[in-house]
Amino acid sequence: MEAYKEEFIHFMIDCDVLKFGDFVTKSGRNTPFFVNTGFYRTGSQLKKLGEYYARAIKEKFGTDFDVLFGPAYKGIPLSVTTSVALSDLYDADVRYCADRKEAKDHGEGGKLLGGPVGDGDKVIIIEDVTTAGTSIRETYPLIKACGDVDILGLVVSVDRREKGSGEKSALAEIEESFGMKSTAIVTMAEVVECLHNRPYRDKVYIDDAMKASIDAYYEKYGA
Repeated sequence: MEAYKEEFIHFMIDCDVLKFGDFVTKSGRNTPFFVNTGFYRTGSQLKKLGEYYARAIKEKFGTDFDVLFGPAYKGIPLSVTTSVALSDLYDADVRYCADRKEAKDHGEGGKLLGGPVGDGDKVIIIEDVTTAGTSIRETYPLIKACGDVDILGLVVSVDRREKGSGEKSALAEIEESFGMKSTAIVTMAEVVECLHNRPYRDKVYIDDAMKASIDAYYEKYGA
């Protein structure tokens, strides 16, 4: 595993973003692990997070695109900090854009905030975690409605590697359904590899019991 991936996994733990226990996902699945990017709360945390995302984007897509789109609400700070990181690290000046839950009827108005999206733009969507692909299925037509737009792909922080609506992973379904690529900073398989019976800051986060719970989860939902 690349060093930056292990560093990112530890970073998620430090920020209380990656947790193990008993949780329910947006899609209604009971899961023994949870990733909540809402716990990135300080300037230094968001700066580092944006740099990890920027690296993942550069490796998968390069920097030849125009707009980084973050679905509301968690995608909004992700799109902002990552666009800053792309500028700082790679001298790539891309626009950030996000949607509003409700259209604004004054000022600049409309459903979107940030940079405009229009004909000829190349767009990458940035998300926290995709479990069943629900959010992207809502976001994709919204972006396409902006004009002749080329959506290059999707980047997430963690690929949970579990089924979407069928037998394939949510990211694989998204790639097939919308004809775009996807990537993640890390996968859950890499998280398990990094943490299983390997202490971090004097604590083992994935012991044999937790590993068994994760394995059972993937027996049911794994792609």
